[in-house]
Amino acid sequence: QVQLVESGGGSVQAGGSLRLSCVASGSTWNQCSMGWFRQAPGKERERVASIDIGDDNSPTYADSVKGRFAISKEIARNTLNVFLRMDSLKPEDTATYYCAARRCSAVTFDYWGQGTLVTISS
Repeated sequence: QVQLVESGGGSVQAGGSLRLSCVASGSTWNQCSMGWFRQAPGKERERVASIDIGDDNSPTYADSVKGRFAISKEIARNTLNVFLRMDSLKPEDTATYYCAARRCSAVTFDYWGQGTLVTISS
């Protein structure tokens, strides 16, 4: 089992920045990828960014956030830390952001955090 805890959400004006953090604990040794997803009211959840744990050149981004968001990771002895730096925020970035992890044996992300709300005002 893996536990994911997000932090860093909040309310900012358009053009501002936020940094989301996610701490993964538990059976982190068998996690191959971590990512950030978001879901706005009335919309489907979408993948924002993801990164492989063992590959330093693997980040992928949704087209809507390329050039504005950056995902990074920090591997500690007992935890995995994943960050999402969000710049030039737009009102359409408003959503609940979820941290997710994928076991190496899984096809999709199978562990999820509780979510952190990001609200961007115009």
